[in-house]
Amino acid sequence: MNAPARPDETLRAALAGLLDGLPPRQASQAVERLIANYRGATPTDAPILRDRADVVAYAAYRMPATFEAVRSALEAFADAAPGWAPEDHVDVGGGTGAAAWAVSATWDGARPVTVLDWAEPALALGREIAEANRALRDVRWQRSRIGAALALGSADLVTVSYVLNELTVADRTALVDAAAAAARAVVIVEPGTPDGYARLIEARDRLITAGFHIAAPCPHSAACPIAPGTDWCHFSARVSRSSLHRQVKGGSLAYEDEKFSYVAATRFPVAPAPSRVVRRPQIRKGQVLLDLCEKGPSLRRATVTKRHGDLYKAARDADWGDPWPPPSGP
Repeated sequence: MNAPARPDETLRAALAGLLDGLPPRQASQAVERLIANYRGATPTDAPILRDRADVVAYAAYRMPATFEAVRSALEAFADAAPGWAPEDHVDVGGGTGAAAWAVSATWDGARPVTVLDWAEPALALGREIAEANRALRDVRWQRSRIGAALALGSADLVTVSYVLNELTVADRTALVDAAAAAARAVVIVEPGTPDGYARLIEARDRLITAGFHIAAPCPHSAACPIAPGTDWCHFSARVSRSSLHRQVKGGSLAYEDEKFSYVAATRFPVAPAPSRVVRRPQIRKGQVLLDLCEKGPSLRRATVTKRHGDLYKAARDADWGDPWPPPSGP
């Protein structure tokens, strides 16, 4: 019997063929406009995804990257909350449902899911793609304006991914406060840029003020030790490149790295990592340099050498975003 396909493989298969019949030039233009909007800092008062062409371009180009970024954040969250799984999930500004796919890839089983977005074409395509995932066939796809007027019912988990940059400051604040009031756990993901990190830190501070504990990536719920304007905390997820990626960006690599910032916070006790690798490890002859965020809160560069035995072997295998030291046990 063949093993069931992994969720990322199922998603890629579901996305395959979406571009059939869409002229390559139209797809490329839609992607370039979407990149400018999603990576920019100017809020919009209209849905970014306007029609079927926009949604197809978004799904083919951005959905796999959003899925991998959110899944990476959720995996770090799950490590800090072993034994917990959301009973239900609300995805705010979820578009075509990448975060819903990521939740289903992180925790087994079906659960009530509601995807809220103000772009009806995105919701329609999300519903279509979700038919390929048994856990998502009963998702509620609901059109809703995302901002100060948003009303959320109670939920175990609320996700907000790549949404804050589309909103005014007032709407961002209202959205984070609404999520905090509704959820036992909130996961927010933003582009891994200085602006994305700044929005993320604002949201993190509001969640802490509302009584949440930080589960990941931070090993603490204190203020971020990064001095404002000097650096930004972000991570990286590897994404297989589609034909549209290669068409728009050129090049021959089969993958690209999605940079993202995130926070996972809960109203219930969690066990954050003792520290976290916040830069790509530097492997030198006989040593590994690890940049760590620690419980202090503080930032520290640790040097792990061959004299550290098994810890040195673990350091050579450590990746950007990993907890440190690695969890013990099998």
